[in-house]
Amino acid sequence: MSGRPEILFPLFGALDGLKGIGPKTAKHLAGLAVETPKDLLFVLPQSVIDRRLRSSIRDATPPEVVTVEVEVGVHIPPRQHGRPYRVLVHDAAQEFTLVFFHARSDYLQKILPTGQRRVVSGRIEVFDSVFQMPHPDHILRLGDLAELPPFEPVYPLVAGVTQKLMHRAIASACGRAPELAEWIDPLLRQRQGWPGWTAALAQVHAPQSAADVLPTCPARERLAYDELLAHQLTLALARSNRRRATGTATRGDGRLVRRVLSTLPYVPTKAQTRAIAEITSDMAAAHKMIRLLQGDVGSGKTLVAMAALLTAVEAGGQGAMMAPTEILVRQHVDGLAPLAATAGVRIDSLTGRDKGRERARKLAALAGGTLDILIGTHAIFQQDVGFHDLRLAVIDEQHRFGVAQRMALGAKGENVDTLVMTATPIPRSLALSQYGDMDVSLLDEKPPGRKPVTTSLASTERLPEVVAHLRHAIANSRQAYWVCPLVEESETVSLTAAQARYDRLTAELGPGLVGLVHGQMPSAEKDAAMAKFVSGETRVLVATTVIEVGVNVPNATIMVIERAESFGLAQLHQLRGRVGRGAAASTCLLMYEPPLGETAARRLKLMRDTDDGFRISEEDLAMRGAGDVIGTAQSGLPRFRMADIERQGGLMEIAQRDARKLLADDPKLESERGRAARILLWLMEQDKALRLMQTG
Repeated sequence: MSGRPEILFPLFGALDGLKGIGPKTAKHLAGLAVETPKDLLFVLPQSVIDRRLRSSIRDATPPEVVTVEVEVGVHIPPRQHGRPYRVLVHDAAQEFTLVFFHARSDYLQKILPTGQRRVVSGRIEVFDSVFQMPHPDHILRLGDLAELPPFEPVYPLVAGVTQKLMHRAIASACGRAPELAEWIDPLLRQRQGWPGWTAALAQVHAPQSAADVLPTCPARERLAYDELLAHQLTLALARSNRRRATGTATRGDGRLVRRVLSTLPYVPTKAQTRAIAEITSDMAAAHKMIRLLQGDVGSGKTLVAMAALLTAVEAGGQGAMMAPTEILVRQHVDGLAPLAATAGVRIDSLTGRDKGRERARKLAALAGGTLDILIGTHAIFQQDVGFHDLRLAVIDEQHRFGVAQRMALGAKGENVDTLVMTATPIPRSLALSQYGDMDVSLLDEKPPGRKPVTTSLASTERLPEVVAHLRHAIANSRQAYWVCPLVEESETVSLTAAQARYDRLTAELGPGLVGLVHGQMPSAEKDAAMAKFVSGETRVLVATTVIEVGVNVPNATIMVIERAESFGLAQLHQLRGRVGRGAAASTCLLMYEPPLGETAARRLKLMRDTDDGFRISEEDLAMRGAGDVIGTAQSGLPRFRMADIERQGGLMEIAQRDARKLLADDPKLESERGRAARILLWLMEQDKALRLMQTG
């Protein structure tokens, strides 16, 4: 696979070879991430303007774009400087005025000669009860009407780039698109009614109706599928590459897992039993495991992870678990230590806090093999941390860690198996785009005995009532979280809000009963505040969203979320999952600032009506979009140009199945369709996938 195939050369040349693009425009186009003719082809129209010819503007509902044939009447130049130039025109049934500002009269006389017929197209408005069309977009002779598309595509723009320029440049780029062999499975293409690649490009850039810019339009669907297929082929190649890499078969005998499960006060759910079986079977195989364990808040992921870690120990190896914060590490140790004791297994933690002799002791135990399970923050990646025989790495809350960190942990042992856990229910399409190289185990049941959390809505006007209710709950030895609004613009405003709420609650409830944690605190202070809350010394914890992930205080039964309308659904669901962890009934109060917008009201009502994290995440995706659901900054989500994950998510699943099947049938992509798929990978600049094939 030496280099880009020659047939694609015209699409990867310089932009300034295209019609209407000079070096300066090429620079502007970089703002749309357009650097080659291929990039231009993949800028799809956002909408269309209906330019079909009408007999008169009389049927129009201003302001509306209308195209009519007119007879040009008199010209009325401005009397004063700065006033507009007007031209009276008459269509089949209505007189109206064309209005021009800063126009040269000789130019207007030339393009609109009195007494002649012209076609004008532009936005009709009503000003002082008179119809007018300011600055028509198009003025054409009758013979040139064919130049005006009946539906004109509207493209996204950046400074220095006009619609006219985009139209010219894209038409020129379309002229370079070669006929390529078909990489889509013929049966799938037939079933979906998709056009060929070049036909699809021609159709999306020359829409014939408003429906042609919808995500359901067959040509758009086909181009989206091409992009998703290339992405899933890359992930499938990475996966098959890893599977070819010889792993260590980690076969436990099940004695430690059985011992732990038999002492539990409850029976694991079917979903937990299924996930444990999938993981142990993967670990026993000769290839490296990389599996995603996806489960909603409270679905019992920790028990499944412990079973996997114990399987590694049964096979004579070690297990490691990584969590994003020291608080979570401590919590995992507290939760797992009793299970480890039951199994007679040695467990310890390692964080940035461990210094000097204590750290040296732990590292020696780890390297000597007398420590079986290590739980830590990213400190377990550091160079001097060596394992005796690491078999399994469990990563908690994966979207906080990048793929690079995933690999760094894997490099700590010979062919380490990896289990990634996420408590954020991710919509299926996003899970596939982010974790498509993994196999997925899903925990879709709640363990018995977990009480549902009652969710209610209240406007901020009822704040005094809420505080009174809180006072009563504290008197009855209950604990509460109070989450402060999310202030997008600035961290400092968020802090001010949290500090002010802390001061007010302290004044209302009494000194020493209220704690405060926020993202800007030094770790030690944050941990101390959390520890006081966990021990019950403080009764109310005022917090920004730092408590969103994983914190476990069974006695906390009340969650107040202030200005809940400023949070995303997934975040609200995560926060609500902090309560309802003990035996007592729990409540979550979503406080909002009236009046609520339509979308915000829909979000909060959905929270009140369901606690199904997967349903909530799908709704969140539909309402807010992919970047917001996972948090663009740390999402690791690929950026798709043509595929719209919110509206075309179903295609992702088809693409994953198709990509895996194609590679299973034709691992080296040497068949006719395989060779076409290689062209697709080059076209979508997935060169790394092709490199994986070479190394594999």
